[in-house]
Amino acid sequence: MGEAALDLVTRFVATLPDASAFDLTGADDLTERFREPMPSAPAAYDDVLAAIEEASLKGIDTAGPGFLGYIPAGGLIASAIAAFVGFAMNRFVNVWDAAPALAQMEATVVRWIADMFEYPADAQGILTSGGSLANFSAIVTARRTLLPDDFLAGTLYASEQTHHSVAKAAMLAGFPTRNVRLIGCTPELHIDVDELHDTVDADRRSGLQPFFICANGGTTNTGAVDPLEELVRLAHERRMWIHVDAAYGGFFQLTDRGRRALKGITGADSITLDPHKGLFIPYGTGCLLVREGSTLRDSHRVRADYMQDLAPQEINPSFSDYSPELTRDFRGLRVWVPLKLHGIDAFREALDEKLDLAQHVADRLEATDGFEVPWRPELSVVAFRYLPRAGDRDDFNTALLERINASGRVFLSSTRIGGRYMLRVCVLNHRTHADRVEECIDIITRSAAELDG
Repeated sequence: MGEAALDLVTRFVATLPDASAFDLTGADDLTERFREPMPSAPAAYDDVLAAIEEASLKGIDTAGPGFLGYIPAGGLIASAIAAFVGFAMNRFVNVWDAAPALAQMEATVVRWIADMFEYPADAQGILTSGGSLANFSAIVTARRTLLPDDFLAGTLYASEQTHHSVAKAAMLAGFPTRNVRLIGCTPELHIDVDELHDTVDADRRSGLQPFFICANGGTTNTGAVDPLEELVRLAHERRMWIHVDAAYGGFFQLTDRGRRALKGITGADSITLDPHKGLFIPYGTGCLLVREGSTLRDSHRVRADYMQDLAPQEINPSFSDYSPELTRDFRGLRVWVPLKLHGIDAFREALDEKLDLAQHVADRLEATDGFEVPWRPELSVVAFRYLPRAGDRDDFNTALLERINASGRVFLSSTRIGGRYMLRVCVLNHRTHADRVEECIDIITRSAAELDG
């Protein structure tokens, strides 16, 4: 069974360079075949694998080098193999006693990540399913640390460019929607610090309890990084919690340019990161770091009589005390194996390459008549649009995106910024290199010329 599955994966990876980046042809009919009753009799294993392989051929190819939409996550093979081994062994690592050495592997991974951000020895962290759960736990930790049990007067602050998972996390943490303040942005799409000051002051005068600021360490729309040093200083002066959502951009900290862009992030009370973005790990691997580790534990630990057989957790803490989850898979192995196998320098070099490629896209489009690139990429996202000679600009760029993606060689996504329909190129797949980026630029410029002809 394992050999047959490996053959499938080998074929899949081998076809990625030539596979369609976006294909929905026949997807409805194919999907209909999988709306089936529960089987009562066994099926042949080869038939089961064949069904999986066929199902994988339609949709957006998020594993391939042409996926430049949203935030790519290529999925390192070493990490996939680690996940296979971890699931097959099925050891429980969320409680230390159950698998001490395996749990230490995951704890070591968290410590490695904390070291990237110069967090102290008593900092703690947890590998999550992704940035959404990390943002949720960050808000819960801040709430339980700074607010009493009656917390409904607590207010949270983020920019209009902040990922929607932050507002969702606040809602799930029990805060009314009206308590989330979305602050306007500067022309560079950074949070307007003056407006933030004024809003916090006004809320305090009205009897509310400002307690949480979420700064952006690379927005989804443009990769913008808020003025982190200034926000850390503001939060400390106001005795507020400063959290940085760096799910997309945080691992650029490994590079010189990334450290300059993220200057000040090391002073944050907590940081959200996604190894399944900046470290190219398969989906389902996020991370939350908390500077004062005891606050993360105190906000999530609950005792139960049926856990009394376990050893005291002061020296070797169990992950269940730092997370909403008691049962979960061995996420740490998915990160530990590729970091051990490749070494951190390989990741640093790959991230530097992505920064170079994004700058190249911006340079080429800026130099091409008709294209507008309003914001230079701070990390690896380029937002742009074409200004046609006649007609509605939004309609034109909608058609342009459809034409680009119809090529099957690349997949881009769109957004709205300041009411304008914008296209996005995000370079963050370990399989994406200069050849595919050059091809992408050619497809973009050729498609625009054909539509505007």
